[in-house]
Amino acid sequence: MSTSAPRPEQRVRPGSIAFRDILSDDGTHVRAWTNDPDGLIDGPTVVLCNGLGTNPYLWPWLLEPDCGVRVVSWNHRGVGGSERPRDPRHVEIEHFVQDGLSVMDHFGIDRAVLMGWSMGVNTAFELTYRHPERVRGIFAVCGVPGDTFATMLGPLRLPRLVARTVTVNACRVARHMGWAANPIVRRIPMNPTTVRLLGRTGFMFPVADPDAAAIGLKEFLTTPVDWYAHLAISTSRHPRVRLSRIEVPTMFVSATWDVLAGSRDMASASRRLADNGRPSRHVELCGSHFVQLEQPERVHALLRQFLEELS
Repeated sequence: MSTSAPRPEQRVRPGSIAFRDILSDDGTHVRAWTNDPDGLIDGPTVVLCNGLGTNPYLWPWLLEPDCGVRVVSWNHRGVGGSERPRDPRHVEIEHFVQDGLSVMDHFGIDRAVLMGWSMGVNTAFELTYRHPERVRGIFAVCGVPGDTFATMLGPLRLPRLVARTVTVNACRVARHMGWAANPIVRRIPMNPTTVRLLGRTGFMFPVADPDAAAIGLKEFLTTPVDWYAHLAISTSRHPRVRLSRIEVPTMFVSATWDVLAGSRDMASASRRLADNGRPSRHVELCGSHFVQLEQPERVHALLRQFLEELS
């Protein structure tokens, strides 16, 4: 079976995803999903710790049957069919770790490679720190192992404290003003033309498949702004993970112009792991925080290479 990345003109097929509602440890119902509803994908299993509030459609090349990777994942609390917890404070990284373990248990996965994107990299490293017996390796895309907000606005080279203050306060404003922003956001015409315009902003670069990207971004905009800001503020409290306790192989894929996860900090984390005798590699691509949409074949090839090295 072919393991090449799907061509840009291929489209996401609705039947390529199966959703399942599962119960997390604290009683919160979480919507899990897999790209292998029929058990036909011939390849290793990867547990995706997705970007905060994102969805499977932002990984269109992993939703094709010839991707060569079986993916299981879940939507964050209060997002995409997942329930908001009874205690609104239960939306920190430690609770996402619980959800990830519940998803693994539901699918019968004892041990797997974790793939993290953005804030999902925090989840992947925290899960590995707390439960090393469940993890074979970490493939980290555009994310750092903790204290993420201090690494934001990386291309501007701001001091960490300044970057953290600016970004966390921006989220606080969004949480309080969400009631006003929600009607506006819901009316944004998210389509391929909008995606192409976003590709000229520098926040996002031109993507390989604007049609597929529009599906994922449209779904992302269904989350209320105030709830998303609440999630962001809660996860901003996650400190750096002690890398001395991380013993599995890691690969970091960063993007030069990423304003949400500093490439320098990802390179530094990889170096620290290597200096401690841990197998670690860092690859920097010219792109934005959405590099998996901009260079899907390159990111897919790196993932396949990492998985082959672990086999």
